Amino acid sequence: MTVPDTAAAHELARRVGAAMFAADRASRVTMGMELLACEPGRAVMRMTVRPEHLNGHQICHGGFIFTLADSTFAFACNSRNHNTVAAGCSIEFLRPAHAGDVLTCEGVEQVQSGRHGIYDMRVANQHGHVVALFRGKSAQIRGHVIEGEHQNQETGA
Repeated sequence: MTVPDTAAAHELARRVGAAMFAADRASRVTMGMELLACEPGRAVMRMTVRPEHLNGHQICHGGFIFTLADSTFAFACNSRNHNTVAAGCSIEFLRPAHAGDVLTCEGVEQVQSGRHGIYDMRVANQHGHVVALFRGKSAQIRGHVIEGEHQNQETGA
């Protein structure tokens, strides 16, 4: 069972996202990503494709698109303040992205069962064209993103 969709759950998810993003040099500094939203079971991130993201075909290297989706996955699956890691994932690249494109990834929880969850990420460009679809399986591990603050998954307390 998931935490009820309450104002407290939304505020906790926002603070979890802010704490994770502050510590996430890979997403923030190396990739130049922005965290636009972190809500219970959902996250939205954005990045602009820079020249250093281009491969030999002068399109965005798939690894950078994957990293945007994977980072979004991390924020969505940690949004309830349970330390959670990827147990597996897959991605389908549907169209190229080019220098200057602004890619936005929305990640949404599909199911949470015990320690495991399934999340779907949709990466789209500034025109709304879908660039890639990513599915991740999460596994909760010990601890919390913000220690001392967590909600009981069944009661929301």
